[in-house]
Amino acid sequence: MQIYEGRSVSKGIAAGRINVYKKNSRQVKRVKITDAKAEIARFEEAKVQAVKQLQALYDKALCEVGASTAAIFEVYQMIVEDDQYNDSIKRMIRTRQVNAEYAVASAGADFAQMFASMDDDYMKERAADVRDISERVISVLDKTGSGQETAEEPFILAADDLTPSETVQLDKELVLAVVTVHGSLHSHTAILARTMGIPALVGTALPLDDAIDGRFGIVDGASGKIYVDPDEQTLAEMKIKQKEELERKELLLKLRGRENVTLDGKKVMLYANIGNIKDLAAAVQNDADGIGLFRSEFIYLEKDRYPTEEEQFQIYKQAAEAMAGRRVIIRTLDIGADKQCGYFEMEKEENPALGCRAIRICLTRPNLFKTQLRALFRASVYGEIAIMYPMITSVWEVKRIREIAALVKAELAEQGMKFGEPEQGIMIETPAAALVSGELAKESDFFSIGTNDLTQYTLAVDRQNTKLDPFYDPHHPAVLRMISMAVESAHRAGIPVGICGELGADQTLTREFLAMGVDELSVSPENILPLRKIILETNVQEYRAGK
Repeated sequence: MQIYEGRSVSKGIAAGRINVYKKNSRQVKRVKITDAKAEIARFEEAKVQAVKQLQALYDKALCEVGASTAAIFEVYQMIVEDDQYNDSIKRMIRTRQVNAEYAVASAGADFAQMFASMDDDYMKERAADVRDISERVISVLDKTGSGQETAEEPFILAADDLTPSETVQLDKELVLAVVTVHGSLHSHTAILARTMGIPALVGTALPLDDAIDGRFGIVDGASGKIYVDPDEQTLAEMKIKQKEELERKELLLKLRGRENVTLDGKKVMLYANIGNIKDLAAAVQNDADGIGLFRSEFIYLEKDRYPTEEEQFQIYKQAAEAMAGRRVIIRTLDIGADKQCGYFEMEKEENPALGCRAIRICLTRPNLFKTQLRALFRASVYGEIAIMYPMITSVWEVKRIREIAALVKAELAEQGMKFGEPEQGIMIETPAAALVSGELAKESDFFSIGTNDLTQYTLAVDRQNTKLDPFYDPHHPAVLRMISMAVESAHRAGIPVGICGELGADQTLTREFLAMGVDELSVSPENILPLRKIILETNVQEYRAGK
């Protein structure tokens, strides 16, 4: 038996034959052409076909893994249509008199290298996206296949790495798990695999040759291990774990429709975190009580210009109507740090995590802020919308926000436009906010604790730096004390408090949060039912007494 360790992308147990994925080793030849106009027309035709293929992939992913994950293929279509990308290819065809395949390969390599050389880990991952797109266009041009292996029985897929296109094209009925040598937890491939529910590992140092190809293996997504030719004892242990996992999932489905009430009568709201209105379906399917975090910055990130008031209004209105009276908490623009938007033309900062981001952008660009607030106030007529302000550190910021909001409402009234009176809350995601949470609570309708940034700022650890993973400890006593402090301050002021960061889905802390008195947990949709189970089985009084 051989055991190889990797980083877990998606949990679960899978057992079956290992199939080593072999990509096409396509070599693009440079060919001298005489009719550049005809070659450009050939490229344009291939581009149209590539867009159709990407649309088909989007439709497939939409059905299998949901809108937020499928959105990568919409981004792919945008890249294929990108003026800079296209102009580079066409210019190369005209000036160098080369075939379209060579021009696409060269331009794709240049763009990929540009992303790969960036400092940001997320942007580095986009290099693989550009290569994937270029490979697709070349495949259309030379009429070759995708290189995907076919099989007649379920198997564990082992590969050097997989592009998002390759991942979504996997036959879920046949692929039991995915194990790659490269890849990161930040890649779209990782997100796709996780959302599809396929056990997956990345960064696994296993040989991609006959040493494992065709042999029997077991992938344990929880421990991050793949066992090749497991012994009888390991096989028996994994079968027990697999059975327990299946039974757990079946039981969770029976919890749909149940209220989130503890054994001693404490009710907790379980909300969903979403990135755009396409994610609403997943929230409803997983029986969310509402939306605890609508990341409005994605409306900006998905465009190449500032979204208009009307565009935003229609999106917020649709979210409110779709949730049919259930609460929809929309976070105002949270651009900056790891979420950069080119057309904002922000100055380069030495430490963007501590720079001009989130509410700081809104308060220094009031017209931008007022446009979003106008859309939000107007949309609140159509449902239970609440507005949440990120990255708060001081009481004066909240007071200034309230002043701007009052001006917006006065303008809307003067123009005869309908608007509601949504609740306005703040995020507690800095130590400063936690420490003055008593004063902040007097100016807010609710708190939502953003544990990702709260952990980062409390521990002085860049959460984007994977080298610092051993130092990034969201269970650190200081982080938990900050959370407890914010909860106590909120309740003294008579306002509710929730958690919308990744820690909200940490099942090892659910009872601790209940004991603190947290009123709401907002998590990714697939985590709602597992948390409901814990809540229904918990007696908070007894848990407190036993601490």
